[in-house]
Amino acid sequence: MPRLRIFFFLLCFSPLLLTAQSPYQIDWKKESIYLGLGFSTAIPGQILSKNTKPLSLQEILALDPNSINKFDRKITSFYSTAAATGSDFLLFSSFSLPALFLTNKQSRSEFGNIALLYGEVVLITGGLTLLTKSTTKRSRPFTYNDSVNLAKKQTRQARFSFFSGHASITSANYFFTAKVFSDHFPDSKFKPYVWTGAALIPAVTGYLRVRAGKHFYSDVIVGYCIGALVGVGIPHLHKRKKDKTLSFYPAPNGFLMTWDFAK
Repeated sequence: MPRLRIFFFLLCFSPLLLTAQSPYQIDWKKESIYLGLGFSTAIPGQILSKNTKPLSLQEILALDPNSINKFDRKITSFYSTAAATGSDFLLFSSFSLPALFLTNKQSRSEFGNIALLYGEVVLITGGLTLLTKSTTKRSRPFTYNDSVNLAKKQTRQARFSFFSGHASITSANYFFTAKVFSDHFPDSKFKPYVWTGAALIPAVTGYLRVRAGKHFYSDVIVGYCIGALVGVGIPHLHKRKKDKTLSFYPAPNGFLMTWDFAK
């Protein structure tokens, strides 16, 4: 999977770029937990994915839209190659977002930590997505659509509807970028715009996946939430703790006490 290759690249080269000035604190004991979580989902997910058998002709003919919950049912009539292409563009372009931190001197000097955290985000999100798809084997909406070519329905990918990888990965990429931006530039006037983009673009990606007939509403909602949680959660768990410093200064009528919170 492309996202797993990106992770291995980041994992190999990020230690060469690490800096002590980062707002994030790297603890390799904790990193082993995060990496272990990613590998423990990605590897079984990959194995189960390859062993998934396509739907048989009999299984396809037996699919009944009425067996789907009312919230998702009408999606079975959706199918659009243009929407699928649009969602692919938003997904793959989102992988370039962390590279934007190379354009600023402050974040560029700390890019090693950013790269390591991003690798963990990609691995965990991708692993959770792949493992869930491979265990639930939910048929995609287009498999219920009589106007769709039978050959498209008889592929392994036709059984990986839940949950949406496009939604989860795009959401993880955008929310990770917004979180890292906020941590590095807490006083930036652009923060509201960054977070708005982080919330909207993955939602658009999910909508396009629905219009493409690739996913149900529930698939993209769960994927969106999982991606956002991992994308924000990993940087948050690495945030450097602030040290509390109590100081006393002479004052006209006694002493002045200050309580500083320094990184």
